[in-house]
Amino acid sequence: MSIILTALAPVFLVIALGVILRRVLLKDPAHWAALEKLTYFVLFPALLVVSAVKADLSQVNVLAVAGALIGTVVVLSGLILLVHRPLIAALAADGPAFTSLFQGAVRWNTYIVLAVAGGLFRAEGITIAAIALVAMIPVVNVISVLVLASFAGRHAPTFGYVAGQLGRNPYIWACGLGAVLNATAFPVPAVILEFGDILGRASLALGLLVVGGGLVLDRLARPRAIVFAALGLKLLVKPAIALALSLALGLTGTELVVVAITAAVPSAPNGYVLARQMGGDAPLLAEILTLQILGAAVTLPLVVTLATALAG
Repeated sequence: MSIILTALAPVFLVIALGVILRRVLLKDPAHWAALEKLTYFVLFPALLVVSAVKADLSQVNVLAVAGALIGTVVVLSGLILLVHRPLIAALAADGPAFTSLFQGAVRWNTYIVLAVAGGLFRAEGITIAAIALVAMIPVVNVISVLVLASFAGRHAPTFGYVAGQLGRNPYIWACGLGAVLNATAFPVPAVILEFGDILGRASLALGLLVVGGGLVLDRLARPRAIVFAALGLKLLVKPAIALALSLALGLTGTELVVVAITAAVPSAPNGYVLARQMGGDAPLLAEILTLQILGAAVTLPLVVTLATALAG
């Protein structure tokens, strides 16, 4: 447990530093918008490409890792959509609020995944996490765009509209490029890999700072029931589904733990951007993200401890 807490502590300290910087040094929202764009369009895509190119797929059970995480997203999404009518009624929510609950439950924070997996397992953890992200990013974005188009009411979920939203997502392009370069064994020059690696390393620290800078602490005085519902679905139900599917698919060791980490981290800030673009309840999602970050400080070490015990 102490080893796990030692690996997780720096992640939450960087997030806490982002909270402080937002209130002391970088008070202008424009600063954080610029940092968010830099991370979203340049730094993190570089990390995805380099991680995918360097990934030694022969050492990872790719199909089981991808299957466990994609299966987790599909199962959880299906459960939420299956009970969406009574859920909306019980939580006194409207369509846009439901989309924020959905995104808060099914998305994951890629920066925290890579930081925690790398802190615990170094290069092996980063490799497995990168494979997981390459598999999940297109699936989650397709489902999220469809749900927002269906329930937020601003745009009809036509094929052209969904394709346009996905085509503008730099993560999907980065995942596709990295996967093609890896599969074809394309000889990427060492200087280019080192250049991308430097950008990628910067993305983790900057991404975590942006997460901290985006926390909306003043909204936590009276959180609504829908916020707690998203908290439970993301931090408890999703990891439970992921662990069950991982064990069913025969995952063990580091692979099982990294899958659990990917499922157990808080939701992603880029869901907030998508909510603003497509008519979702962005302020509600910001509230959900904030409470999940705080809640994950308690639940994530517990999930990792359980996964480590099950990993054998």
